[in-house]
Amino acid sequence: SHWPFSNNTELAHSHSGQKPTNSINSDALVTVTMATTMMQPGFRPSSGETLQERSKGKDVRISNIVAAKAVAAAIRTSLGPRGMDKLMQLPSGEVLISNDGATILSKMNVLHPAAKMLVECSQSQDIEAGDGTTSVVVLAGAPLDACSG
Repeated sequence: SHWPFSNNTELAHSHSGQKPTNSINSDALVTVTMATTMMQPGFRPSSGETLQERSKGKDVRISNIVAAKAVAAAIRTSLGPRGMDKLMQLPSGEVLISNDGATILSKMNVLHPAAKMLVECSQSQDIEAGDGTTSVVVLAGAPLDACSG
C-alpha cells in the first residue's frame, strides 16, 4: 500500500536516470503505477476503484469488527447463570454493579458507529421481547470472532 517513491515526479523519471522535474511524462506514470498496483498482494481489479480506496475500505472493515467485538467481549462474561457482575463508575461518580446486559450497555459510553449498532440491537431486543439483550450482542459478535481469526 506504500509507494516506493515520495512523489509522482520521482515515479515518472526514476527509471530514466534524469533529475526529477515538475513536468511528468503521463504515459510512464500510468504504466509504472498500473504495474506497481497489479503486483500488490491480493490485487483484484474493479471498476473505478483505486488501491488507496481498497486499503481504506479494509481498514474501515477491520475497525468496525474490532469495535463490535470489544462490546460483545465486554458483556459476554455477564451471560448465563455463572455470569460475572460488572463494576462501573458513572460520569457522576456513582458506582454501579450489575450483571444485566441491558443495564451495562445503556451505561457504556459507546462512540464507534458499529459498536453503537450492537447497543441499539440490544435495546431493540429489550423493547420487543423484554429479555435476551446480552445474548443478542454475544450472538452478533460470534461471527465477527470467526471471520477475524
